[in-house]
Amino acid sequence: MKSFEMTTWRYLITPPARGEWNMAIDEAILQSLGDQGMVPTLRLYAWHKPCLSIGYAQPASDVDPARLAQLGWGIVRRPTGGRAILHTDELTYSVISPQEEPRLAGSVLESYQVLSSALLEALHQLSIPAETKNPAINHQDNPEPDSQIMNGPVCFEVPSSYEIVANGKKILGSAQARRREGVLQHGSLPLFGDLTRIVQVLSFPDETQRAAAAARILERATTVEMIIRRRLDWQTVSQAFIQAFQRILNLDLQPGDLTRKELVRAEQLIIEKYSNPEWNNRI
Repeated sequence: MKSFEMTTWRYLITPPARGEWNMAIDEAILQSLGDQGMVPTLRLYAWHKPCLSIGYAQPASDVDPARLAQLGWGIVRRPTGGRAILHTDELTYSVISPQEEPRLAGSVLESYQVLSSALLEALHQLSIPAETKNPAINHQDNPEPDSQIMNGPVCFEVPSSYEIVANGKKILGSAQARRREGVLQHGSLPLFGDLTRIVQVLSFPDETQRAAAAARILERATTVEMIIRRRLDWQTVSQAFIQAFQRILNLDLQPGDLTRKELVRAEQLIIEKYSNPEWNNRI
């Protein structure tokens, strides 16, 4: 593991919000990186109601809109890759940084591995026996951490190369996007609840295949509660993330607030993009 000189990052804890706001905030922070005085940001957040997020290049046909509307769940397309995630009962993190930040330098995989060291430490602080999955596939064919081994619609159905597992099951999924302004990586840690709920709002040829997908999720994915046999509150988990990032990445994490420019840009992105059917259904 590389050693880094201490530097200051901002950390944000934002209140639970709807899916389009959460994705717009991440992108608004990314677009603000070039502003004077801006530093890399670690953001920790939750979701106001269950929300299905689909990957940047995932077909909208993977989603069953009638079932989604019936349950009253939200939907948003992420700016990052990967497959569908149902965001509920979880902690979500994002790291937004200029590409010249040493902790994000190098390839997607190299930066992902550096951030994974902090994520692993956070899980270890919570008594979760987490580890990075030894790549069992040819990562030249799957170079990004959110690349999927299977063609199914569910992100947590199977671990991908270099993702984080506990007791052999995927527990934390992450994805990264690189833009001119910098790097955005965000990920999802399920704290408790039924991981198979996601199949209720995805498209399958028949109910037999829907049930089979649910069974595969239980075989291959897990939650914090399933691992440690007790439920942790969101605040406890968020503090473990803050402490781990500070210690492992040698950061002076300073609490902050969203700037006015970030809030204004996020509202624009909600209208232009994240609540716009042309974005969510573009593929």
